[in-house]
This record gives sequence, structure tokens and C-alpha cells, in this order.
Amino acid sequence: MARIGILTCSNATQDLGCSSVSCLADSRKRKGAFARYPEDENLTLVGIINCPGCPTLTGADKLLQRIRALTEFHIDAIHFTYCIKSLCPFKEKYKKALEETFPEIRIILGTHEEHITPEEFRQRVKKLFLQPRLSMPDVILGKD
Repeated sequence: MARIGILTCSNATQDLGCSSVSCLADSRKRKGAFARYPEDENLTLVGIINCPGCPTLTGADKLLQRIRALTEFHIDAIHFTYCIKSLCPFKEKYKKALEETFPEIRIILGTHEEHITPEEFRQRVKKLFLQPRLSMPDVILGKD
């Protein structure tokens, strides 16, 4: 039996509304990065946790606190979502910190199958972040 956790990107989940549906579906179907697990092996998703956001003074420390919440439930691996794999400039720093702190846990970059190139994915996500949207000052100033 393999017990896994998934680390999602806060920007993708909180700002762009990603619900990890593709990650979860491919974990059940053993596709993408989950193809490494044999079909006859029970794969248990212990939990999904958001990264703490892009680091400031705390760096990976906040991430380690969050991941500790998963490790208390005896996980074998942590999958960084495709969003983190493709978008996060800190993924290698985070991966290294997790490997040093939790050497018994495998850190795997990726979750669901990749249907477009990472570059195309980055461009499309960037476009989502930059689309015009209203904010509270627009409502207050009557610009809505």
C-alpha cells in the first residue's frame, strides 16, 4: 500500500479556482505521475495541502509546518501538483527542504497527465492572472 499526500499551489487553488480534479482523477486512474504505482497496489490519498504561498522571510519553514501535518499520518510520498511543477520558481528549494527534513518520504514532481507543453501552460495561466477584473475600489468609486 502506498500512502500519498498532494501539495497544491496556493495561487492556482485560491486565485484561479483549481479544485485538483485532474490530479485526483489521474491518481485513481494511475495516469501521469501516478503511473509509477502498480495497479494492484492500494493507493491511499491521505490528504491535500496548499503551499503557504510564495516565500517571504520564512522561506520553506511555513511549508515544512504544513507538510508535517501530513507526515503525522505516515505518508510514503508527496506529489507536487503539475501547477507547482510547471509554475513554481521555488519548487527545487521546497523539494530539497522536504527531502532533508523528511528523508523517508519520496518527493515527486507532478500529478496528472500533461496535455500541453509546460511553456504553453505557463502562458495560459499568466493570461488568467492578468485578465482585467473588478476590485473593491472599483465598486467604491462606482467604476463597476
